[in-house]
Amino acid sequence: MLCHAFIGLVQRSGPDLTTRQLGVLLTCALDDRGNTVRGLAAALNISKPAITRAVDRLSELELVRRAPDPSDRRSVLVYTMPPGRAFMVYLRRLLSEKFLKNEPSG
Repeated sequence: MLCHAFIGLVQRSGPDLTTRQLGVLLTCALDDRGNTVRGLAAALNISKPAITRAVDRLSELELVRRAPDPSDRRSVLVYTMPPGRAFMVYLRRLLSEKFLKNEPSG
């Protein structure tokens, strides 16, 4: 199923995402209340500079955006943008198509 999803991602039009960028996007999309760079780094067990580079690229692609944290103006939160949510819908469809094809008919 994962192989099918990666093939679908490679075949789609648009820029390719690195696994790190995909991990950041998935983490943000699964918890769209906003994530800090520190929180993303802890969740993915990678350095804050690596998260910052991934968020920079995802921001350029308009898949995520940064916004000030209303509860702590020193902090910045990362949110999924509509194109990022559309990407997630596409990925879910790829995964569910493969899953449904592999289910035994009853």
